Amino acid sequence: MESRQLLDHVSLDHTLDRLAFEVYERHTDFDSLALIALQPRGTFLGKRILTRLQKISGHDHIKYGELDITFHRDDFRRREEVLVPASTNLDFNIEGKNIVLIDDVLFTGRTVRAGLDAMLDYGRPAHVELMVLIDRRFSRELPVQPDYTGRMVDVVSDETVKVQWSESDKDNQVILFGATKSA
Repeated sequence: MESRQLLDHVSLDHTLDRLAFEVYERHTDFDSLALIALQPRGTFLGKRILTRLQKISGHDHIKYGELDITFHRDDFRRREEVLVPASTNLDFNIEGKNIVLIDDVLFTGRTVRAGLDAMLDYGRPAHVELMVLIDRRFSRELPVQPDYTGRMVDVVSDETVKVQWSESDKDNQVILFGATKSA
């Protein structure tokens, strides 16, 4: 399987800073802002954006939650393996809040749709924006577009985008894996 690096650690770090600054520029009322990361992969991005946003805004109490979408997926009953849900952590009311929904890779749009469905179980926000690190823009099955995008990539259907997060936050990167070529 061939692979190439889309973002190395340094460029990924700059991208995360830019995304946090974009949220900061659009939102002046941090009391009505909430970041909600989609479990499981969006939480890695969500925590990093929260930390950066707190630093640049000076607000330590930005609302942040993590949302499990397992039972809202449209392929929930079609999978052979047993799906194990992650925990949902929303310790605030989303009613009337400006929500930034966060996920790592936007592919078909089905995860975002499931995230919206799951989020609405907790209330009705005033406004919802979508942040993704990677937008695979030619793979969409649903009419979903991000408001905040780290990077757009054009990939074919048999290629995979993998965001690799390290615990130490020192070796993060984004890799594009292609299908193996047959001779």
